[in-house]
Amino acid sequence: GGGGGDVATVLMMMMGSSSKIQTYAVASDRLLLNGAPPPTIISPDNVRSDGRALRQCRSAFMQTGAVNAAAGSAYAEFGQTKVIVSVFGPRESKKAQAFSDIGRLNCNVSFTTFATTVRGKAGQGLQEKEYSSMLYRALEGAVALHTFPKTTVDVFALVIQSGGGDLPVTISCASLALADAGIVMHDLVSAMSVGCFGKMLLLDSTLQEEGWQDGGLMVATMPSRNEITQLILSGEWPSSRLSEVTTVS
Repeated sequence: GGGGGDVATVLMMMMGSSSKIQTYAVASDRLLLNGAPPPTIISPDNVRSDGRALRQCRSAFMQTGAVNAAAGSAYAEFGQTKVIVSVFGPRESKKAQAFSDIGRLNCNVSFTTFATTVRGKAGQGLQEKEYSSMLYRALEGAVALHTFPKTTVDVFALVIQSGGGDLPVTISCASLALADAGIVMHDLVSAMSVGCFGKMLLLDSTLQEEGWQDGGLMVATMPSRNEITQLILSGEWPSSRLSEVTTVS
């Protein structure tokens, strides 16, 4: 969830005395033999299908000023994942919100109809709602809301192509767009994902890898303050793997 705290401390507290953490079950039709992922995901030499090492990020490209009509904007491309974010405001809030001493941050995430293999409004709509909430939680601790009282800043993120790590790429891109808009922030927010494959940890998973992983972790941080703004765990995580994540992240 949101809030502050350094990466290592938060992860160690979550481990507690339990050997495994399971936040929610992930439905899957995968079949793992002897705890090892299929050879198309990771080779016997620990090389991933796209040629990367286990703890190597995808090639990335980020640029501000992608949308001229917005107060600030950014475009991010991590491997096959492509996201564009536009920021509007600060602008006057609605009357019902006008008497707040702090500003209001609105976040909206949407997918192009061709971004994912999920078809239909219902499937995409649920994911968009969840991602919008997660984006807000990742950014709210970094934005100095008191600097624009009685006004609202709107963040609109569009996932053009889903290639894995959509949420961390969106969070990082949105943070850059906010800075481009001149919104006062305590720090930029940087996000990353880690996948657990048996005894192996993979940094910055692709969409294919996410479909086979035993567990996934997404962490958003303010690097210069060494604080976590959002932490999401899915699947099963042995405590030994979680402690290892502190060194990876």
